[in-house]
This record gives sequence, structure tokens and C-alpha cells, in this order.
Amino acid sequence: MLGPACCSNPPILNSFSGAGHVAKLGGVDAYLTGSPLCTFVILLVSDIFGYKAPILRMFADKVAATGYYVVVPDFFNGDPYDPRNVDRPIDVWVKDHLPETGFEVSQPIIEALKSKGISTIGAAGFCWGAKTVCELGKSKLIQAAVLAHPSYITVDDINGVNIPIAILGAENDQVTPPEVIKQFEQVLAANSEVDSFVKIFPNVSHGWTIRYDTKDPEAVKASEEARQILLDWFDKHLK
Repeated sequence: MLGPACCSNPPILNSFSGAGHVAKLGGVDAYLTGSPLCTFVILLVSDIFGYKAPILRMFADKVAATGYYVVVPDFFNGDPYDPRNVDRPIDVWVKDHLPETGFEVSQPIIEALKSKGISTIGAAGFCWGAKTVCELGKSKLIQAAVLAHPSYITVDDINGVNIPIAILGAENDQVTPPEVIKQFEQVLAANSEVDSFVKIFPNVSHGWTIRYDTKDPEAVKASEEARQILLDWFDKHLK
């Protein structure tokens, strides 16, 4: 489920942010960054604020700089959550953007990538986006997964993933608290056929990887550490 923490620290969306560009992919607008000739692709599935969030795009650019082609689709078709719209609170907005729909939107994107000769794809999901990545992992449409401060994820979801998966939780998270992350860890530890990594970051809250105060050195450091773990995970299982 989504909670107030999913809506905290909302970004100021900017269509022109980032070093990449926006183009159609699989019939969906997507922020694309990195060399299109790269054969290693990472799909980033956003939180409720969507693909125009500057910190998310900066995150994508930094991942791309290490040798990946990064795709950040607009899963909300131009309709990200807007906390300023008092007539459409989060419980109303999410009815039009159920997490399950992300899997449907992602399939033609992956097909479009494969049509370009790309077969090595990893995916990372943030908050709302974690459900999509789990479903992709269950269907083996991707080769490796990362979930950062996930929402809508259950033990059954984790049990169904049969590809390498890393889960990054937050110590101060009411959406998916540490005790739930530890349940995920126990499920994964019991499955010797699936490589896994689980870490609960201390002194951070839900959303810390892509929604933080860029002037706070500790917040920046925590996000950078999460990004490095993500990179190490994909390097291990994609390259």
C-alpha cells in the first residue's frame, strides 16, 4: 500500500532536466540516457512522481555513465501524482494508476528493446515501481532486479521472483518497515537458487534514494551508497 511517506519530499518536476532526452519507446514516452549502442540496459521504474523528477534523472545519468543504456519510462502517461491537487488525493490518484498496470506498460518497452538486439536487461523499482519490477522478475523478462524502499510488495511477491534480486530498505519506513524487509530476506535466504542481497539503511526514511535534500551531505551520501550497490549488483549479473 501507499502511505504518507510515499508523498513526502515531492520533487519539482522538470521536463528538461537531465543529460539525456525523451523519445517514444514501446509506445511510451521515456527518458533515455547513455549510449544507445550499449547492449546492457537498465530500466528504472519511478515512484508516484514519475519520470520528470530531476533527482531520478540525475540518478539515471550517473548509472548510464558507468556503461549502461538507461530507460526511465513515463508509466503514468503524463499524469504523475500532484500533491497540490487537493481534489485528487493519493488514494484517488492511485485508482487510475494501480501498480499492477506497470507490468503491462513495461512489456512493449522490453519488446522494443529486444527488437534492437538488446537481450540483457536489469530493472530497478522505487516505491510504486517495485511491484512492476517484481512482476518482471517473476516472468523472467529481465535478468536482475533491485527494489528500493518498495511499496505494495508482499512475501508472496518475493517468493515468486526467480532472478537475482537486491532489496534496499529504510530504517525509518512505515510503508515497508524493517521487520517486513527482514521477512523478505528470510524468504530469499531459504531459496539457494536465487542470488540475493538485502540491506536496511540506517537513519533514512522511505524515498531516500531519489527524494532527498541535495544540500544535506548525509542524505546525498546515503543515496550514493544505494546507487553503488545497485551498480555493483547489475555489474555482477548483467555484464
